Amino acid sequence: MNKCVERLYNGIIKENPTFILMLGMCPTLATTTSAINGLGMGLSTTAVLMFSNLLISALRKIIPDRVRIPAFIVVVASLVTVVQLLMQGYVPSLYASLGIYIPLIVVNCIILGRAESYACKNGPVESFFDGLGMGLGFSLSLTVIGMCRELFGAGAIFGHTVIPEAYHISIIILAPGALFTLAMLSAIQNKLRLPCATNGDAPKSDLVCGGNCASCAGCVSMTNHAALAEKKAEEAAAAAAAKKAAAEKALAAKKAAEAAKAAEAAKTEAADAGKEN
Repeated sequence: MNKCVERLYNGIIKENPTFILMLGMCPTLATTTSAINGLGMGLSTTAVLMFSNLLISALRKIIPDRVRIPAFIVVVASLVTVVQLLMQGYVPSLYASLGIYIPLIVVNCIILGRAESYACKNGPVESFFDGLGMGLGFSLSLTVIGMCRELFGAGAIFGHTVIPEAYHISIIILAPGALFTLAMLSAIQNKLRLPCATNGDAPKSDLVCGGNCASCAGCVSMTNHAALAEKKAEEAAAAAAAKKAAAEKALAAKKAAEAAKAAEAAKTEAADAGKEN
């Protein structure tokens, strides 16, 4: 079960398909004009990802290697058709809003990529959770992008108005706004992931720049972490040397005690032999 949780974490955080791997940019940029559209597209892709991974993993020993890509596409296309018909029947407004991008899930590089790199090499359970993790990461990314675009471009979240019309930034809801939003969110997550002067566990007095982020030139943070890493390595080497010296000293003391004991035994034996004579 730990491996399944690891696959979920991998898809949502560590290898997020949108912000980390930069996959599936076509639906990401085109369908995120609102939060509900992004969520709908993400959940549709998640359903296809989960069951395509499950089926491909279960059939991986049957599908010939030479025709695996066409076989993967047939499996994915069948699942996309099911999802498309369900959406058309139960959520026609969302189906009409997403339009051609629902059938285009068939050639989504996230789905084919996970089928090729993971599902065809691992068991069904792990592959299912891998698809679930990647799908949730994709859904979360599309929903966040859609919320940002809808909030700043239309002044609403999930259709509920929160910002007056006079403060709308109309370009955010248009095609260039998708690129702006994706760039800003990617920059934020990169900032959170990259090392900086204050996200370490060392006190500010140990930092090269003193932890003064207001005057930080940017590259100083890498120097901070390099200096801290070097200091930790030196401390670890010193601790290892001290441990080795203590072990050698203990071994020498043990040998000396054994030698003294042997000498005492020899002396006692010699004394006993002298008494017998």
